[in-house]
Amino acid sequence: NLNKLFLGNNRLEAEDWSFFTALTNCTQLLQLSMEGNNLNGSLPKSVGNLSTNFEWFKFGGNQISGRIPDELGNLVNLTLLDINSNMLSGEIPLTIGNLRKLFILNLSMNKLSGQIPSTIGNLSQLGKLYLDNNNLSGKIPARIGQCKMLNMLNLSVNSLDGSIPDELVSMSSLSLGLDLSNNKLSGSIPQEVGTLSNLALLNFSNNQLSGQIPSSLGQCVVLLSLNMEGNNLIGNIPPALTSLHAIQRIDLSENNLSGEVPVFFENFISLAHLNLSYNYFEGPIPISGIFQRTNSVSLEGNKGLCANIHILNLPICPSSPAKTKNNKRLLLKVIPSITIALFSALCLIFALVTLWKRRMISFSWFNYGHRQCTDVLRQFSGMLNMLCSSNPKRREVPTTPINNETLKKVSYGDILKATNWFSSVHTISSTHTGSVYVGRFKSDKSLVAIKVFNLNQPGTYESYFIECEVLRSTRHRNLMRPLTLCSTLDKENHEFKALIFKFMVNGSLERWLYSEQHYGIKDRVLCLGQRICIATEVASALDYIHNHLTPPLVHCDVKPSNILLDDDMTARLGDFGSAKFLFPDLVSLESLADIGGTIGYIAPEYGMGCQISTGGDVYSFGVLLLEMLTGKQPTDDTFADGVSIHNFIDSMFPDRVAEILDPYMMHEEHQVYPAEWFEACIKPLVALGLSCSVVSPKDRPGMQDVCAKLCAVKETFLQFGDFSL
Repeated sequence: NLNKLFLGNNRLEAEDWSFFTALTNCTQLLQLSMEGNNLNGSLPKSVGNLSTNFEWFKFGGNQISGRIPDELGNLVNLTLLDINSNMLSGEIPLTIGNLRKLFILNLSMNKLSGQIPSTIGNLSQLGKLYLDNNNLSGKIPARIGQCKMLNMLNLSVNSLDGSIPDELVSMSSLSLGLDLSNNKLSGSIPQEVGTLSNLALLNFSNNQLSGQIPSSLGQCVVLLSLNMEGNNLIGNIPPALTSLHAIQRIDLSENNLSGEVPVFFENFISLAHLNLSYNYFEGPIPISGIFQRTNSVSLEGNKGLCANIHILNLPICPSSPAKTKNNKRLLLKVIPSITIALFSALCLIFALVTLWKRRMISFSWFNYGHRQCTDVLRQFSGMLNMLCSSNPKRREVPTTPINNETLKKVSYGDILKATNWFSSVHTISSTHTGSVYVGRFKSDKSLVAIKVFNLNQPGTYESYFIECEVLRSTRHRNLMRPLTLCSTLDKENHEFKALIFKFMVNGSLERWLYSEQHYGIKDRVLCLGQRICIATEVASALDYIHNHLTPPLVHCDVKPSNILLDDDMTARLGDFGSAKFLFPDLVSLESLADIGGTIGYIAPEYGMGCQISTGGDVYSFGVLLLEMLTGKQPTDDTFADGVSIHNFIDSMFPDRVAEILDPYMMHEEHQVYPAEWFEACIKPLVALGLSCSVVSPKDRPGMQDVCAKLCAVKETFLQFGDFSL
């Protein structure tokens, strides 16, 4: 009756694998995890005799050699197959295509050879595919494009050749990353790459790609990292890349790119690394933004570059001889006209003054002379304007760039264009109450998140109006407040309501907490210091709405997906669609449906018909804090048979807390938690999370006390040294 057997990260050894044959007698076995041991030898053919319902096979980080047995394809209910970091050789078996329920396939860091089997295209449920760091060769199968749920694909560090299939870069589901680096791929980058509008990481570096950078790449508006170094790309950097305002890293070095360095790089506030070295760029470089941070920009190997000021050790740009010559010609034409106008004006003024002194001029003559003088001066002013203008034909009044104030007027048509007619590739998330899209208005450079309400669903009107009331009533740096709203009729004369927010380039806390969902993106791991800061900022936001608003406001749905992170990792509590103001005449709600919220975070008293209160948010925050420390959701399989995340951690506290902490939380410089941190920071945090998530609401602290304790922990942590903030 054994369901799960986890023996990972020990020192177990095996050569004959007789234990594996014995496991085939466990007819109810669903999950087997033995990663991080010293298992060697070859996988036996008896792997195909495991339970017919077998789901998990994790044997990464061992010393397993030999071929992957064809019999592995018998495990048709397998959802996770992870044999990374071993010494497997030979070809990937064609029978891998039988595993149609597979969600994660990880065969990276082995010695696999041959071609990637096209049968991988049969894996319609596949979400993550890692075949990197092997000896695979041949062309990338276009059939991988049939894996319509794939959000991460890593084929880097192999010997793959041929061109990049159009089908591969047309997969709108790819959101976490596409890594084809360090292969032998050739040809141009397909224009279809613009379909990857939700992609976070794109790496085509160190191949033999040629042609120009496709302008359609500008449609990948949430791209965080772009690596194309070490290819044969030519031409200019396309102006369409000005749309990549979320970008944090760009490396286009060691290509044959030319033209000027685009000025729009100055406006990328999130950009932390720009490498354009060893190309053929020329002309003056921009001087503000990232170009003021010398350690963040690499431009060496571009002999034609210069600067208009002393910056980045570049030579000062020489003045243009052609421009100087044109200025001289302009002066030769304009100076005579100015001289004549000045002489005429002086003569007229002298005559008027003389006549006035002699009292030989009548009032009418004076008016006539004044009009003449005014006409001459007007001509003179026009000549001066022409002289001061480098282009006399350009006389338009410059328009003022849009800002948050002018953004208050947003029409349905503006939203339609910003979201490309509510395209699915612009969709960030969807619920029964509405959808959130990423977009950019034509007159603005900044990305925005547009929340469109589905008014056909019950309760949606209430969600819209409560968020409008929050917009009107609140002002706090850790709250998501809409920039503006749109309440109008759509093209079919149906009621349309939307809220426009600033786009949070670092996404939600939920995406950061679970690092295995972001394989290959090292920066997407939260260290201990960052988690302390985020928890403190969320607590500050809750303290504000509980204790500094009249009437108090209860969020009712505190969870990681509703906590968004700005470009500087500042936490902002969002989605107030379920929130409730605590008016004095508030009566008990009829059901959990009236409260909203999410299973695992809802306070237990709400299930017993108790009135909504700020204590419900305190409970949700306690669960959130425990989740941030352990890296486990409250609905994780670990907490089964009536055991909650609170009860589980409480049973391990304080002596065994170290066993359940999220291993990704530690800074890479430290292998274990320093004793000072553990006693002064981690234990108090766990204790605080437990006290907030107790069953009885009267035993929970208020958010004011919670906020004070978190601030104290943060100060204590900083005293040990700023290792990870």
